Amino acid sequence: MQKPTSLQIRISWPAGHLTASLDDTPTSRALAEALPLVSTARTWGEEVYFDTGVSVSRETGAREVVEPGTVAFWTDGDALALPYGPTPISQGDECRLAGPCNVLGRLDGDPGLLATVRDGDPVRVELVDA
Repeated sequence: MQKPTSLQIRISWPAGHLTASLDDTPTSRALAEALPLVSTARTWGEEVYFDTGVSVSRETGAREVVEPGTVAFWTDGDALALPYGPTPISQGDECRLAGPCNVLGRLDGDPGLLATVRDGDPVRVELVDA
């Protein structure tokens, strides 16, 4: 039997794309089952988030303050949240999310690329074949 490996996803928008490695969590598995998905990007300070149509419960270990490049799932909004810097409620340089979010994994590469996402951009999320 194979040991569970992390999932890899690709997040694409008109000006670029990033891949992310997700840990094996209930939320990551639920998201993977819903892929591929297309949504509309929203920006909130230095965070990009978008609706996934996936509804999951908050996991133990959900966090509000995360590192830039964390892939988080905002259970209150059924949304993937991708912070790359301070949000309107941050204290200092921290990445503070709108509420406790399930932490799914990390972006591979420079999270600052998310600065090229514009509010209203189409965004596509798909599994990367191993």
